[in-house]
Amino acid sequence: MATGEQIKALVKSHFENNSERFSTTALQVAAHEARQGHEALAKQIRDLVQASKSVSPTVSVIQFKREISDLILCKNSDSRLNDLILTEGLKSKLKRVLVEYRQQDKLKSFGLNNRRKLLLAGPPGTGKTLTAAVLAGELRLPLMTILMDKLITKYMGETSARLRQIFETIQEHRGVYLFDEFDAIGADRCYDNDVGEMRRVLNSFLMFIENDTSSSIIVSATNNLKILDQALFRRFDDVLLYDRPRGNEIERLIKNKLASFLPSDFGLGAIVKDAEGLSHAEIGQACEDALKDAILKDEDKVTFEVLSHAIQDKRVAYNQNWRE
Repeated sequence: MATGEQIKALVKSHFENNSERFSTTALQVAAHEARQGHEALAKQIRDLVQASKSVSPTVSVIQFKREISDLILCKNSDSRLNDLILTEGLKSKLKRVLVEYRQQDKLKSFGLNNRRKLLLAGPPGTGKTLTAAVLAGELRLPLMTILMDKLITKYMGETSARLRQIFETIQEHRGVYLFDEFDAIGADRCYDNDVGEMRRVLNSFLMFIENDTSSSIIVSATNNLKILDQALFRRFDDVLLYDRPRGNEIERLIKNKLASFLPSDFGLGAIVKDAEGLSHAEIGQACEDALKDAILKDEDKVTFEVLSHAIQDKRVAYNQNWRE
């Protein structure tokens, strides 16, 4: 049977709506049962966890216009605010967005609009895309990701025309719309090409987002804030700056990822120091590697050596000198 600590962790993660931690704890229970010789029960638990991950959430059927049906990826999100490990300042700003959205009618009665146009900037893997998923999950809205590689074409005027149709969709279908890799169309106009096509695209975006009066949330994410055109900033309600995690954030991230697979007496000091400079995604991947090692060995705890090695692997793979 599961230990008392495991049962408490399952209950806690359920009421916190933390599906990732719930699944991790369930896998720990499976490892515990396997060590007790209950192989059949352990397999059943693992199969249930795997089945829950393979089932895609039901996506609301949205009839996009044929011309842009291949430009928007629509899906539901079960991500929650607890999934994000950010500074308190960033968390506070996101909570404000959620509160204002939920009480937008109250604000409108005083002639005010809720925050819903956000620019997220920071290094890769620091939680920008996850933030859009969290907003969609918390507000029970579909997550609409704009496929930038398909949006931009070589034909003059076609990209702006597609952009117009996307903003018409934003008006017609409420959701969280993510423009990832936004610098593809938001770069400063002084970096323009010879024919000035991307200048026209940027001008179109500036006009569309300024005139947008929908109930949708628009999220633009970039890895390089410095190259964005200055005219963009006043079109957004908030600019959120992301960075690689440090100290306490790294510790919280590891604990969130490994849950009860982490021994209570596990000293994280050295691990946290080794992980400095890595992104949220890289640390998360290292935790998953350590977790898989424990599961495959039917162990219900990760070891210091395995986690430390996984962190070092990520540091070698994403050499700091190379990525700067």
